Amino acid sequence: VQLQASGGGLVQAGGSLRLSCAASGPILGLSSEGWYRQPPGRQHELVAMIADDGSTSYLDSVKGRFTISRDNAKFTWDLQMNSLNPEDTAIYYCNAVGRYYAGQPFTSWGQGTQVTVSS
Repeated sequence: VQLQASGGGLVQAGGSLRLSCAASGPILGLSSEGWYRQPPGRQHELVAMIADDGSTSYLDSVKGRFTISRDNAKFTWDLQMNSLNPEDTAIYYCNAVGRYYAGQPFTSWGQGTQVTVSS
């Protein structure tokens, strides 16, 4: 399964960006889709996740500013990021957990997309 992320870029503080991720391959279904990030000099962290029941979870610092959504039929999901601040600067990675057609589980990662927020 391959994940293709897009939508990163440079934005001024207070601005918005929308990240998108698309999964392709012999996918039976996805149990969760998410976005992680790695800020400069810091550890990898979970930003947002949406589970197969539609429930969502967010990093505390992005609650109320970021929204994760998905299209189950297309195996795509987005991260709408509003009110961005310089602390959101990071490489963002999309992630998916699911099962192949044959039933085996998988976890896949996208290639990472840079988000830079200038002050």
